[in-house]
Amino acid sequence: MSGSRELRNNGVVKNGTRSTEPPQEELATGERSTRNRVARSILDHGPSTVADLAGRLGLTQAAVRRHLDALVADDVVEAREQRVYGARTRGRPAKVFALTDCGRDAFDQSYDKLAVDALRWIERNAGGQAAVVAFARARLAAQAEVYRKAVDAAAPEERTEALAKALSVDGYAATARSAPGRANGEQLCQHHCPVAHVAEQYPQLCEAETEVFSQLLGTHVQRLATIAHGDGVCTTFIPRSEPPGPPAAQSPGTPQTTNNPSASTAGRNPA
Repeated sequence: MSGSRELRNNGVVKNGTRSTEPPQEELATGERSTRNRVARSILDHGPSTVADLAGRLGLTQAAVRRHLDALVADDVVEAREQRVYGARTRGRPAKVFALTDCGRDAFDQSYDKLAVDALRWIERNAGGQAAVVAFARARLAAQAEVYRKAVDAAAPEERTEALAKALSVDGYAATARSAPGRANGEQLCQHHCPVAHVAEQYPQLCEAETEVFSQLLGTHVQRLATIAHGDGVCTTFIPRSEPPGPPAAQSPGTPQTTNNPSASTAGRNPA
């Protein structure tokens, strides 16, 4: 993994003894082992089934299961029941594999303790919770300007995707997709959060980020899940704006409608 320590590359156990030669898939990947590719794919795409991973990596499902077994044994990934949106179908939900805290740490050079200590000092000596909020907003200000350029350059229907790509450059492994079960909205999914452990203690970081997303996209957004709260992915719902329709025809002699502040939709939650 670039910029981080490599995951332990344990050999395959056969007949009670550890094989001294790695399988062919690992030999073919050079310095980035197949096991690391599996973990990285889960980081980039979120909790994944064996079939998902096999399709993305070009491996057999048997090979993926073998690497997942080793990653589970190393506490890098864990098996979960797949979250189902809408009505459940018959049968048990598919099993998905998600990164553990230990697995996420393998992708970070963690300075969490220093960051938490700094925020705690700010909270105690520089104005309490309000100072922490001010810091969180100021921290995102410079990033927001870069994101704004990407969003403003995109067509309206592609702005969420443009924001996801800009976030990915900063290490958030973000994607955009239609929101499951919601015909008129999208989900912005961040599969990695470099400050997740700090945000566990200071959720103001997540709140400031949500505010920035709303400002950049010009609409109210709703945070549905965060890695800091224990979810597998940071998920934000973004309503699609409806294109304005043609003006209604008026009958001759009908008085012109005036702007009535009480009829304005400003400030309503579009979700």
